[in-house]
Amino acid sequence: MTYIIVSLICFTALAMIIHELGHLVAARACKVPASELGLGLGPRLMGVQIGSIRFNLRAIPLGSFVRLDGTALKQRSIQAQLLVHLGGVIFNLVAGLLTYGTMFGWLNLLVAAGNILPLYQHDGWKCGLVIMRALMRRKSQPAERAFTFSGGFVSLLIAWVVLRMFV
Repeated sequence: MTYIIVSLICFTALAMIIHELGHLVAARACKVPASELGLGLGPRLMGVQIGSIRFNLRAIPLGSFVRLDGTALKQRSIQAQLLVHLGGVIFNLVAGLLTYGTMFGWLNLLVAAGNILPLYQHDGWKCGLVIMRALMRRKSQPAERAFTFSGGFVSLLIAWVVLRMFV
């Protein structure tokens, strides 16, 4: 049982790193500067600098992130912005399909599915904002608030349906 729990923790961390590497590779391909890839949140425990990227392990083991130059990202084409936002999901899908049927494969698919939902600050929400702003040809705070609220509602509905399927 301990082996399964340790494996679950290690594979989840690895799936999160793969996800963030997807964003990093896509950002590099689109010439968007990045300064940090972090595993966890909160104060930095340790890190290593490789080239222009600082890889950090943080104190609170929830989540991961890549620190991108947001201004540079917004200056790129709509397709480039979507590629950067979806880079992590794409990497998780590839890893999940290559290791399909294993715990690691399922965790990668779960990370991809969770990030594509239109939850606030997740990849699906960011892609939705990029598409909405492109269609409207401008920012609209009321529309973005409505999208954020409805995205949360849709995500809860999807989670409820998935839970009902398995529980």
